[in-house]
Amino acid sequence: MDLAKKRCVPCEGGTKPMGKTEAAKYLRLVDKWGLNGSKITREIKFKNFKQALSFVDRVGAIAESEGHHPDIYLHSWNRVRLTLYTHAIGALSVNDFILAAKINNIA
Repeated sequence: MDLAKKRCVPCEGGTKPMGKTEAAKYLRLVDKWGLNGSKITREIKFKNFKQALSFVDRVGAIAESEGHHPDIYLHSWNRVRLTLYTHAIGALSVNDFILAAKINNIA
């Protein structure tokens, strides 16, 4: 299953959060992401601040086009930590893994 070819769909509160078994299945499809409670995270180290900031801008563009937004933390001048979960339900949904796959394509 190529998640990067899928599109995020709007999610409202009341949508059932993804269970641990299903999350583990999807996690195998997005390299370098880890499960952290009801969220997935990835940290990427860049050569310099300019590359890290450029990456953040590209993630932002993807997030806007998908209507699904990660928490982004640029720190230590060359590291970016991304956290994904569906804010409306406070847990994981398929959208998180779709966005993770799209981010992997630009990382």
